[in-house]
Amino acid sequence: MEIKVLCIGDIVGRPGRCLLGRALPLLIKANHFDLVIANAENAAGGSGLTPQIFTKLTRYGVDVVTLGDHCYRRREIVPLLESEPQLLRPANLPPGAIGKGVVVARTRSGLPVGVVVLLGRLYMKPADCPFRAADEAIHELKRHTNTIFVEIHAEATSEKVAMGWHLDGRVSAVFGTHTHVPTADASILPGGTAYITDLGMTGPYDSILGRDKRKVIKSLITGMPNVYDIAEDDLRIGAVLVTVDAATGKAVDLEQMILTDEDVRHVEQAVGPSSQVVDDPAADEPAGDEP
Repeated sequence: MEIKVLCIGDIVGRPGRCLLGRALPLLIKANHFDLVIANAENAAGGSGLTPQIFTKLTRYGVDVVTLGDHCYRRREIVPLLESEPQLLRPANLPPGAIGKGVVVARTRSGLPVGVVVLLGRLYMKPADCPFRAADEAIHELKRHTNTIFVEIHAEATSEKVAMGWHLDGRVSAVFGTHTHVPTADASILPGGTAYITDLGMTGPYDSILGRDKRKVIKSLITGMPNVYDIAEDDLRIGAVLVTVDAATGKAVDLEQMILTDEDVRHVEQAVGPSSQVVDDPAADEPAGDEP
């Protein structure tokens, strides 16, 4: 039996959420994904996540919501990190950090899939060793399933690539997030692990990493602090679709997906509009800040 898992890159602000809300129910209907994993640490005003937005993402069809270095940016998310098993923060935070970084999720047919989130250390906030944390998480997850997905939320491409090779043959997929720029290296490594250095973001690509490019450039030129508002144009979804042999946990197919607003319209024409109501009022959008 094969398992189809869609992995979605960093959802940036209200524009990213709105596109995902339109597209994901249609994509699930058209492609029969078994599980959807999405990084949402930039979903609330470009930084952090709120409980209201988490609920909306799950309603859109996201099964596992992951966070990275902004996992505690919105204080109101802390109680949900304690209680919600499908919401993950990085597994290699220090002992005592609230939340969990590992989960055994269930596909729509009930098959177990392990999901792990790791935080890189190069050019990032202090964290415990992601390689040791990965080894520990995989040892535990192998008791439950051979199908394991690892997200490495990191700045340095070298650290992400190293994680891919470190875990090749031991997990189903390793995918990178955080840098918001999709990379062209999607491949299945020799041991059967699907790999990509960065999924890219889900949000406005007419921007600088999802932010209003005029304000970012002005800040870089003048050295003056600024509020980096979320951009609004050229919306795209950055993702990969990984197909896994459930018996072995090996990836058998990997497809990079960069879906534009026009692509979503084509899907709407093919499968019909979603019956799901996309309820995304501006009241849910906290003020923007620096990424």
